[in-house]
Amino acid sequence: MPGPLTDPRGTAAGATPTRRGTEAALLAFAVVITVVAQIMVDLTVTGSLRPEMAGFSVWITALWVVAHLVVRKWASYADPLLLPAVALLVGLGLTVIHRLDLAAEQVGSTVTREDAPVQLIWATLGVALFVGFLVAVRDHRSLARFAYTLALVGIVLLALPAVLPASMSEVNGAKIWIRVAGFSIQPGEFAKLCLIVFFAAYLEDKRDVLALASRKVAGLELPRGRDLGPVLLAWVLSILVLVFERDLGSSLLLFGIFVVMLYVATERASWLFIGLGLFAGGALIAYQIFAHVQARVDTWLSPSDYYDGAGYQVMQSLFGLGTGGLFGAGLGGGRPDQVPVAKSDFIASAVGEELGLFGLVAVIIVYLVLVERGLRTSLVVRDAFGKLLAAGLAFAIAWQVFVVLGGVTGLLPLTGLTTPFLAYGGSSLVANFVLVAMLVRISDAARRPVTPQAAPVRLGDAPTEVVTP
Repeated sequence: MPGPLTDPRGTAAGATPTRRGTEAALLAFAVVITVVAQIMVDLTVTGSLRPEMAGFSVWITALWVVAHLVVRKWASYADPLLLPAVALLVGLGLTVIHRLDLAAEQVGSTVTREDAPVQLIWATLGVALFVGFLVAVRDHRSLARFAYTLALVGIVLLALPAVLPASMSEVNGAKIWIRVAGFSIQPGEFAKLCLIVFFAAYLEDKRDVLALASRKVAGLELPRGRDLGPVLLAWVLSILVLVFERDLGSSLLLFGIFVVMLYVATERASWLFIGLGLFAGGALIAYQIFAHVQARVDTWLSPSDYYDGAGYQVMQSLFGLGTGGLFGAGLGGGRPDQVPVAKSDFIASAVGEELGLFGLVAVIIVYLVLVERGLRTSLVVRDAFGKLLAAGLAFAIAWQVFVVLGGVTGLLPLTGLTTPFLAYGGSSLVANFVLVAMLVRISDAARRPVTPQAAPVRLGDAPTEVVTP
């Protein structure tokens, strides 16, 4: 009999509130914070408001109004916290990037161009793709039909920078870009989404086989040897990315996502230990063979020894975080521009310097809200593909933030990943808007009430008539 346990598109029928009013109120709050923060930066740094402030306020408000109206119409039962969390992060990112743009006029600044207007255009494109996805994809389960096609597209996008000449693909030693006629894109950001969809579809299909155990060792039920193929393939793919593109961040991100999704699909902790073992082995081999990996690890262990070279960025970041202290220097009151590439790789350092430890923790909490709502969606949605896809998308955000903040604070080696929604970068911002659109679509299916269906007529309840010949 149809019901909430068999229908993957929602919960039991009833008066389930859409909570779109809550979303609208939170979006308004995020817009107010963004505009007020921009005003504070202008007044602190220049002493007056810039003429473009009115246009910016209208533009950023219009973006979230459009996004909200589309969610209200095409995903009316979606989680009301997903979009406001993104709006707050994007607004704060635009504010910090604008603050760093203004720092270009200061003596000794490492900032050389204005990027806030460009980031606003990328945010607009991201919202457009967010809207397009929700309008075009009405059921997240339809993505599973294209899983292998998306896998091929993802692998091609990952491999493309490696086969291009260094002049078209290499930036700061990593071959992860495609640069043509002044336009650049990082295809790995979109490859990540394609591969997460493929992982979800593949693990849904093979999870019963992968959950089989061959023997128990030290309390862990180990999988059969012939079932190790998928995780070994993901490991090899991540190693190839590390070797040919010198991209430690994408390699770590893709392998971590697959291992966690494999654990979610099978509920066997042994896969986590196998993944950790493969990661440790791969890291040791990479350290012994590749000079760029060894240089990053050595710089991480003792950045002060490399202050005049590779360690300068990390040390300046640590100095900035120390200057910010608990409460920060205030928006516009610090010198976050002293950290090279502060707009992208080290934007968390700029946030920590001007908003302090409390401000940085508040930003982390916003990320935690975004991840928690994604994991909650994974628990609530009824179909296995949706569960795995939502879990993979939520973990991708969590893992990326953890790795980036670990690099900024010296907890982990630098990986080259960017802080989602916060940092400057068109490819990352646009791809993450599509990621959130997927989560919104899945959460809408998870919370949408099931339409009651007429109960089937049993044979014993049907009217009967005796016919005498």
